[in-house]
Amino acid sequence: MSGQKAVTPSAEGLAASVRATKTRGLPPVHLWNPPFCGDLDIRIARDGTWFYLGTPFGRPELVKLFASILKKEGEKYYLVTPVEKVGIRVDDAPFVAVDFDAEGQGRDQILSFRTQVGDLAPAGPDHPIRVERDPETGEPSPYVLVRTNLEALIDRKSFYRLVDLGCHHDGWFGIWSGGQFFPIIPSGDLDGI
Repeated sequence: MSGQKAVTPSAEGLAASVRATKTRGLPPVHLWNPPFCGDLDIRIARDGTWFYLGTPFGRPELVKLFASILKKEGEKYYLVTPVEKVGIRVDDAPFVAVDFDAEGQGRDQILSFRTQVGDLAPAGPDHPIRVERDPETGEPSPYVLVRTNLEALIDRKSFYRLVDLGCHHDGWFGIWSGGQFFPIIPSGDLDGI
């Protein structure tokens, strides 16, 4: 490919592109399929901290801006604009659910989760909760689906609050939200805890 210059993505260029296309609400990243331009040295840590070249982002507005164009394809994460797509690394889930509000009780209960970047996800059929347990330690890692293929790790304090709202149903201990029961742990396993 003589005569053509290789495209090297930059965080600054990507941010400018996002600002140029930003409208009310979240951009329609599911409709965008631009060419892959390479990987950026951006990493989202398990605690939700974003890093660029090993340094934490200092501006929350920039994190929110980039979070609005985050997309997952298969097991890879990308920042996507109408004209470019760049790969980034995510240690666990791209978001952290830092709090939630509970309205109602039992089957009528609705749990609305808020992420570190301001997304709201009312748990239910469109935003399911799942809990993974570490096979060695049994330690739970709870998640809620925030947007298409993008989950939030539910932080520890919120998870403890969820457990306080839990009940037993069909042999499982779990929680209700949006008319759906989300299992946390088999009821029989609680005897050893």
